[in-house]
Amino acid sequence: MALRKFSWLGFGATLLLAGCRQDMQDQPRFKPLAQSDFYADLRSARPPVEGTVARGQLHEDEYLYTGKVGANPGDYMPFAVTEDILARGRERFNIYCAPCHSRTGDGNGMIVQRGYKHPPTYHQDRLRKAPLGYFFDVMTNGYGAMPDYSSQIPVHDRWCIVAYIRALQLSQNATQAEAGGPVPSAAPKFKEPGSGATLPSELPESNEAGEKK
Repeated sequence: MALRKFSWLGFGATLLLAGCRQDMQDQPRFKPLAQSDFYADLRSARPPVEGTVARGQLHEDEYLYTGKVGANPGDYMPFAVTEDILARGRERFNIYCAPCHSRTGDGNGMIVQRGYKHPPTYHQDRLRKAPLGYFFDVMTNGYGAMPDYSSQIPVHDRWCIVAYIRALQLSQNATQAEAGGPVPSAAPKFKEPGSGATLPSELPESNEAGEKK
């Protein structure tokens, strides 16, 4: 008899515990922007602790992220320029900048040829003398008809493009001494021009005595 009594008590306790189950969709929480009487300001959403920085947003190097020294654009790269940096800059420039500025930077890109406002050429004196930080700031914040590209182009890639822009300017304005040879360089001569499916075969260069190298 006592065993049967305990069995019924256990069964009743099981039912009570089952009734206390809390489903995932019914949990203690506040709806966004809901009022809460627990806090003095009646806001359920609490502001971040003062000085909190989001992951990946600690911009300690101000020049790297702004291109400015104080209120003025700086004129140096925040990291060393290597062949890989220029190659990356060229790739990103051809994707994001060339449609308007063209691949040579003269401002006659395909979108401009379709009626978009003509941007200035990089090869005018004003932009040849512009500090490097100026180009970074324009890409980051936009200028005139040009929108900002901060959401499309990461910070490091923007600086790669800056380095490549300067290389483009040098390529179009280099002196013979800077180029280390005649400007423009002589066109190569081909023994076999190639068919499109095959590569052209260049003739070997000749020295001043006319001998083949």
